[in-house]
Amino acid sequence: MGDKLRQSRVFVKSFGCSSNIADGELMAGCLSEAGFQVTDSPDEADLLIYNTCAVKTPTENRVVEALKKAAANKDKSLIVAGCLPLTNLKRLKSEVAFHGLLGPGSSASVVEATRKVLNDEKIVWLSENMKRKPCLNLPRLPTNPVVSIVPAAYGCLGSCSYCCVVFARGRLRSCSIDEVAARVRRDLISGAKEVWLTGQDMSCYGRDLGVNLADLLQAVCEIAGEFWIRVGMMTTNLVMDILPDLADAFQDKHVFKFLHLPVQSGDDDVLKRMNRLYSVDDFKHIVRAFRRIIPDITLATDVICGFPGESPEAFERTLQLIEQVKPDIVNVSKFFPRPRTAAEKMTPKVSPSEVRNRSRQMANLAKRIALENNSKWMNWRGPILFDERGKQPNTLVGRNFAYKPVAVRSGDETLLGTRAEIQVVRTLQTHLEANLLANRVVQ
Repeated sequence: MGDKLRQSRVFVKSFGCSSNIADGELMAGCLSEAGFQVTDSPDEADLLIYNTCAVKTPTENRVVEALKKAAANKDKSLIVAGCLPLTNLKRLKSEVAFHGLLGPGSSASVVEATRKVLNDEKIVWLSENMKRKPCLNLPRLPTNPVVSIVPAAYGCLGSCSYCCVVFARGRLRSCSIDEVAARVRRDLISGAKEVWLTGQDMSCYGRDLGVNLADLLQAVCEIAGEFWIRVGMMTTNLVMDILPDLADAFQDKHVFKFLHLPVQSGDDDVLKRMNRLYSVDDFKHIVRAFRRIIPDITLATDVICGFPGESPEAFERTLQLIEQVKPDIVNVSKFFPRPRTAAEKMTPKVSPSEVRNRSRQMANLAKRIALENNSKWMNWRGPILFDERGKQPNTLVGRNFAYKPVAVRSGDETLLGTRAEIQVVRTLQTHLEANLLANRVVQ
């Protein structure tokens, strides 16, 4: 690489899900290994790479505004990567003055793309990754050295009527169990203590290879070392046929007792319109099965409010389901039609004011239940893994066995990546607060 390019500074920013963050880490790693200077400051950079998300309309709007602001600086080149170029290229072309476009999982091609753009070439590379998966051997610059984000699979097997991500990430391509295990071992040697096994839908992992998520968990749990695994989102219908083995795998000491199982609606007719391929009873069956063997498991779910055809009675059934199941976390979304999806043309529409009203009701219910659930942890004593800095000055955040976030007042950043004994002294809707017990650091 020429001296001019070698001295070029590149800023990489990722939006959205953990898979996208993993893609950004790999892009930054490949650029650094190729000799580019990867900077944390967009002001210092010669080239900006924005790794975009487009799963929801509000997210897309925020990303586009960030892109327009970046493009306004004529001294810097801009590459738009990730999902947005493949989900709404028309909007990008009309609103953003970019110099290059890359699809998701472009880690292997980002170096050549960067060279071309810095040499004043305009590139549009969007289709080459739809049938491939990024290699887990690529270099990585972690956003958090304590956390190893491992994209075990790309794409999914679903066809949800509201989802545009399939246009960007395509059908399922799984990494082999050996590939994932090798990547985990490398990251543990580099100092990671928390492993996120991620993908668009982890319940479909390995079905293109003749294995499944339970097999993967068993193999990763056999790796030597002190580390913990967070399993990514899983779709109900693809959990059903592996439920006994999966629930058994979750009992391993390495696995955080954290289950992300989106239900989306508490009404079976709405679920059919969403093409979710499971029933409300299926969702409740899985929750009961996990809680039977892991009573303190943290349950996270997702709900869409105002889907076309969602009657007041259907929404009421969703409220009743959340009240009955009492998830610790409910990610509430207003329905927005996404480009080229089946739901975009569905009727009858729910009025925007009613969508807002239902979203407000659901969010208030979720907040109340979250506070009630967290209150049960008052005075709990036990170990947590410190995995990030807190939002408040001189605070650190750790996770207990159920992946509950616990904030501790401490300016000692050497605790990051270590385990320590704490006692919970306050419970809030979003997290717990605790005191660090003196001389009780767990090795």
